Amino acid sequence: MYKGKTLCAVVPAYNEEKLLHRVVETMPEFVDHIVVVNDQSQDGTASEASRLAAVDSRVVLITHEVNQGVGGSIATGYKWAKDHEIDMAVVMAGDGQMDPQDLPALCDPVAEDGVDYAKGNRLVYEEAYRLIPKVRFFGNAALSFLTKIASGYWHIADSQAGYAVISLKALKAIDWDLMYKRYGQPNDILVRLNVESLKVRDVPIRPVYNIGETSGFKPRQVLWPISRLIIRLFLWRLWKKYVIRDAHPLVLFLALGAVLLFLGFLFCLRIIYLWPTQGQMPEITLILALFSLTVGLQSFLFGLWMDMDKNRHLR
Repeated sequence: MYKGKTLCAVVPAYNEEKLLHRVVETMPEFVDHIVVVNDQSQDGTASEASRLAAVDSRVVLITHEVNQGVGGSIATGYKWAKDHEIDMAVVMAGDGQMDPQDLPALCDPVAEDGVDYAKGNRLVYEEAYRLIPKVRFFGNAALSFLTKIASGYWHIADSQAGYAVISLKALKAIDWDLMYKRYGQPNDILVRLNVESLKVRDVPIRPVYNIGETSGFKPRQVLWPISRLIIRLFLWRLWKKYVIRDAHPLVLFLALGAVLLFLGFLFCLRIIYLWPTQGQMPEITLILALFSLTVGLQSFLFGLWMDMDKNRHLR
């Protein structure tokens, strides 16, 4: 137990035969259960997990019949923790990239301060720029900015960090069968937490790379799908939180801003098309473009400011 609360470690594992033992063997003693979710690995992950379970009674092995991705594995572990009434659950990947020494700092906000989800933030670590591969660093920073807008948690960063501790209250509030099951899972869960008005806090952690892990992260294949997911999640959150559950005028400002910005873009295209053919600037179109872009941007930013103010207490 950690400060009077039961703690479960969820270990999503796909082809982690080489590093799984390191994750389990370095798990702090205050962790009550270690739920290893074997996501249809093609190597000896299942056998290694069974061996570890024979040595450490805390280890529970769950094997998926069909590969569900890292998000699906986390959801399986979360559902186990919820069903067993575990006070807190932490995700610690099977590749050993989550330092167990950071675990107490992540647990404290949930155990003591009433926070529902404490997540790691590698970007604020002193040597983050040197330790994190450059493509990942800048890609993560860009996705983190988009996730701030989509989730409503403007105080968080490093949205792609999966090292996080979640409370039993949050485990019970979210339908884990609906959570996104691939690399966009950290973005998806933040949006769902916000819809339920749950508190989220960032905790600085040390980045861990180059320990023998094999990454399936391919920027060109992942960044665009996650960006599309973030846009979809943003629209879903606005609809669910500010239309269905609690009507709020910020939706009108955001919608008006989006429409005017789109019209302004069309007017600009018309100017680009007509100017060379007419030999002079189409003044009416220019005025309409400036009006649409200016008012649209102001309306959209005002809507975002209202959203930020509405979620200020969820820290």
